[in-house]
Amino acid sequence: MNQEVFAALNEALQKGEQVALVTIVSSTGSTPQRVGAKMLVYSDGRTVGTIGGGCYENEAFWKAREAIATRKPVKLKYDLNDDFAQETGLVCGGQMEVFVEPVEPSPELYVLGAGHVGYFVAKLAYEVGFHVHAIDDREKFANTERFGDGIDVIVDDIPAWIEHTLLLPTSYVVVVTRGHTHDLDAMRGLATRPLRYRGLIGSKAKVKRIFDALLEEGIPADALAGIHAPIGLDIGAITPQEIAVSIVAELIAVKHGRTSEPNVAAMSMRWDGALARR
Repeated sequence: MNQEVFAALNEALQKGEQVALVTIVSSTGSTPQRVGAKMLVYSDGRTVGTIGGGCYENEAFWKAREAIATRKPVKLKYDLNDDFAQETGLVCGGQMEVFVEPVEPSPELYVLGAGHVGYFVAKLAYEVGFHVHAIDDREKFANTERFGDGIDVIVDDIPAWIEHTLLLPTSYVVVVTRGHTHDLDAMRGLATRPLRYRGLIGSKAKVKRIFDALLEEGIPADALAGIHAPIGLDIGAITPQEIAVSIVAELIAVKHGRTSEPNVAAMSMRWDGALARR
């Protein structure tokens, strides 16, 4: 049975699907399944395998769905007493612990802009486990000789690439193009995409100009609220390498659920402007 679960898990990771693995990690007395029994739960409710059935499996199923959404593991304890056995029809009388672990594929990171900052972001993010794609319309910057093995390099017009590319909700996108106009074009295509992370490089003044322009075009304010801008953790970074460290540090924090809120340092100016125009 577990071979079927492992095969399904591998397939899910290959497809970029979010799942949770439910495993019996300890048991005493009489229980429906032995230690090590597993069930795979998909975000859409599909399951593969079993940890024994009954209402406790149903509860574990819903906890698994919750773990997929929160990206946080949980340990469950069940006392399979006589009352439990009578309610479920199971012949058992022991205790059992179940570990629910959300499992995701290596996160997809799309670096829009292959200049100096984009280059160092891509290289560092690859080293810490992201599946990195670098996109730029300049072959001089976007080429495999420059980025090396392991990083997917795409030469294309960035707005056109955004329009024709399916980005999964678990994707991370960093906008570090070569100028204000290019950043605005990229954010126009990304503003309403439901992504795990959207980040925009630039000063507070530049971020405000871009957000004001998007608001004028009719982009909902709520959509812009989820954008990390200015991008990166505030570590006083100056050089492209230091800026890349601050950006990748923020990506790691989001990946591990340590922060889910965008940098709102420039938000108040933007909201004041939006309210004044309404």
